[in-house]
Amino acid sequence: MQNPISFARIKLRLRVGVMMDYLFGRFSLVTYTVIGSIAFAALGLVNAMFFAPAVVLGALGLLGISDYTQKKRAVLGNYPLIGRFRFIFESIRPELRQYFWESDSDEIPYSRNQRAMVYQRAKGIMATRPFGSDQNMYAENFNWLNHSLLPSHIESKDFRIRVGEGDKSYDASVLNISGTSFGALSPPAIQSLSAGAKLGGFAHNTGEGSLSKYHEAGGGDTIWQISTGYFGCRKEDGQFDPDKFKDKASLDQVKMIEIKLSQGAKPGHGGMLMAPKVTPEIAEARGVPVYRDVISPARHSEFSTPNELLTFANKLRDLAGGKPVGIKLCIGHPWEIISIVRAMVDSGVVLDFITVDGSEGGTGAAPVEFTENIGSPLRDALIFVDNCLRGAGLRDRVKIAASGKIVSAYDIVRHCALGADWCNMARPFMFAVGCIQARDCASSRCPSGVATMDPKRYRVIDVEDRATRVFNFHKSSVETAGEMLEAAGLQHPSQLNRRHIVRRVSASKILLADQIYPRVEINALIDGKEVDDPRLAVYWSRVSGESFYPQDVAT
Repeated sequence: MQNPISFARIKLRLRVGVMMDYLFGRFSLVTYTVIGSIAFAALGLVNAMFFAPAVVLGALGLLGISDYTQKKRAVLGNYPLIGRFRFIFESIRPELRQYFWESDSDEIPYSRNQRAMVYQRAKGIMATRPFGSDQNMYAENFNWLNHSLLPSHIESKDFRIRVGEGDKSYDASVLNISGTSFGALSPPAIQSLSAGAKLGGFAHNTGEGSLSKYHEAGGGDTIWQISTGYFGCRKEDGQFDPDKFKDKASLDQVKMIEIKLSQGAKPGHGGMLMAPKVTPEIAEARGVPVYRDVISPARHSEFSTPNELLTFANKLRDLAGGKPVGIKLCIGHPWEIISIVRAMVDSGVVLDFITVDGSEGGTGAAPVEFTENIGSPLRDALIFVDNCLRGAGLRDRVKIAASGKIVSAYDIVRHCALGADWCNMARPFMFAVGCIQARDCASSRCPSGVATMDPKRYRVIDVEDRATRVFNFHKSSVETAGEMLEAAGLQHPSQLNRRHIVRRVSASKILLADQIYPRVEINALIDGKEVDDPRLAVYWSRVSGESFYPQDVAT
């Protein structure tokens, strides 16, 4: 049986412990705010100046009591008022990390060195590095561009790639702005990007939010992205409206059409824009009712087979008066892209371009698992698509754009060497507009006014100034890419191929990229020749334009 004296001592200790919590421990802040408010209120009876601190302390005391009594947040219940510091520090954690603890080379997702380079080039400051490189050049996977003993000289570094055929073909820059939707980015941010594109003669992709009045106000060349929601060209029931599409696609500003099949940051995932965010301006751009939930389905309703996709693409091309039409996708099942390419060969209906979006691409919001664990990274996907088009004999007709965490001139050169005709960037251009990588894009609390629809926050963006920065960053990046081509003895990015890139695969072994990723011979798949990529070898003969699935794969 428990000793009564010992039991009494335990109870006393517990009571003393609780008392200490209220006086000196985790509840003490609430205790003293309540006592302080009462004390100042009493003094306020003598001098009214004491009422102000009484009100402040009283409010804090009531907040602390509320924290103590609530049951939803355990930390706040056990540490009233004090626990709120946790949430404050969590809210500014990205800023604290990048300014105080992150090293210059930590890529989370972009390093301080990368961001500094963009800021410098956007402001017209020479982005140089004194005292040598801070990279470990003997680390595995370190890669570089081989230079020549006979450097070239390039008269004009305004590199262009012809996309499409006929008088509506488009001479795209080697660097363009990737999909950035109005609504995800603020009105002045969208207008700044478009205006910067106009200054530099390059293109700005609308993203799935459609062509807004702010894209039009900027006046830059535009790639109109058509997503599963058919925003800007939809009927009331959400289906595609050819008349609305034709009206908008006929605008001279619209240079190309991109059918979005999937996105690197969240492939195979739809989305929903909540009713409070569907403002009159966003509703106008997307062609949806004001302040009602807007659904972006995970797949298109206009097609379900490769042949139907090509028919839809051809329909858009006709409605747009012959303007180039392509697709954007993140590579998943290899047989799906193979079936699209096979359908092009068999039908003769050919896409003008394919935008390969790597899984390292960014977005305002996506499930963590989709961002980190679904989809092919860019370089692997790019090489695969390039090989597939080469083997099918379509590489000269179908251009390839690469997007997904591309930031530097070397990134442009490297991805062009691996198979791209041009590159797209989104986040680096956002840096040029003022983004600081706070990673608070979905809350509308963006500290720089770039990724928010709060007028009080985006008022700080001067469109003319930020458009100039967008122009400067593009110009400097392309010129630096040109200087790298000169060092390699080349004249144009189209001359790059995989043998120009070298990778260290171990401490004692380096290989050319074309040794790691052998190029498929032109027409090899058509002629039935052997190819090194087992995906192409296995699935080419088992797919058709009738289905996205090979003959022996169930839906």
